[in-house]
Amino acid sequence: MDTPTTITLVRRSGYQFEIDFGLDTPTLFSDEPPPLGESNGPTPKHLLLAAVANCLSASLTFALTKFKQDPGTLTAVARATVGRNAANRLRVQRIEVEIRLERPGDAYEHLDRILGQFEEFCTISMSVQQGILIDVRVTGGDGQVLKG
Repeated sequence: MDTPTTITLVRRSGYQFEIDFGLDTPTLFSDEPPPLGESNGPTPKHLLLAAVANCLSASLTFALTKFKQDPGTLTAVARATVGRNAANRLRVQRIEVEIRLERPGDAYEHLDRILGQFEEFCTISMSVQQGILIDVRVTGGDGQVLKG
């Protein structure tokens, strides 16, 4: 079993929180936009999107290298759709992630197998997807949609 991951979050003022990841890295400040906060850092929604997109990108990198393919530069863009649930509470209802590969799809060997399995390696998206629909799209460096 993996050692539990722990972060420490401390409210500093208003809606601004200092996040300590327990690593030898700087802390991060999060905040809400006005009228609640002052936009002095990413919102929790931004952090959720970053976690999902980062994990999917790392998983695609892992899958590509597993098949001895050079991932090159990957660029991911994540978007959240927020709406109200039955109790009229705001919820993230959908996350769309587009990952762009550096080269066109036909420059990679075994790409069908890679694209068929890489999402299963992503701990974050597979966990979040149990409550939030996550759409994933992969495009080649030429803009061609390879998955999604």
